Amino acid sequence: MLTRAPATAAITIVTGIAGAVLILSDLVGYAAIYAGFIPARIGDAFPLLDQSDLLPVWLTPFSATLVHASFFHLGFNLLMLGYTGMSAERALGAKGIAALYLVGAIGAAAAQWAIDPVSASPMIGASGAISAIVGAYSVLYSRNRTRAVGPFSAQVVQGAWLIAAWTAINLLVTYVSAGTDMPVAGAAHVGGFVVGVILARPLMRWHWRRA
Repeated sequence: MLTRAPATAAITIVTGIAGAVLILSDLVGYAAIYAGFIPARIGDAFPLLDQSDLLPVWLTPFSATLVHASFFHLGFNLLMLGYTGMSAERALGAKGIAALYLVGAIGAAAAQWAIDPVSASPMIGASGAISAIVGAYSVLYSRNRTRAVGPFSAQVVQGAWLIAAWTAINLLVTYVSAGTDMPVAGAAHVGGFVVGVILARPLMRWHWRRA
């Protein structure tokens, strides 16, 4: 993995170490507030805390990916990252995967903010950013059995079907997890996935532009 998919390996190692250290040190609660993405911080809708003691809000979509609630949360995310990232990196290259992961983290935070901009609950975990890689993997390696519909090409229709299916799955998971100790940020997953679907082919063309 280190040689065949260096970007995926680097992200996995950094995320794994950071997550494990926070869990073992019992600092997840503190890190969630300090480094998690809190939608209400955008637009100063979060007046109860002195925000000077927190990371700058523009950094938190990225820092939130390093904070995980439990080893199950961390392990599941790293498993998804490793499985889809290795294959996607062969098509997109290391720089493509790194760019996709970072933009996916932004897309995930933006989607979470869009559904509840005054929420004071911190969003943590790498699943939104990883969803971007899952989205790219789905576009690159799924069988395209769709056809053009009117002015929309088969590729556009395929992307729409993938997004619709991923959204439905995450709506169900979000509903089931509501009220549990580990609620799922379904909107973040969808936001990241949409980024992956949109950027998969442009990043692949950019990676192979000199081939």
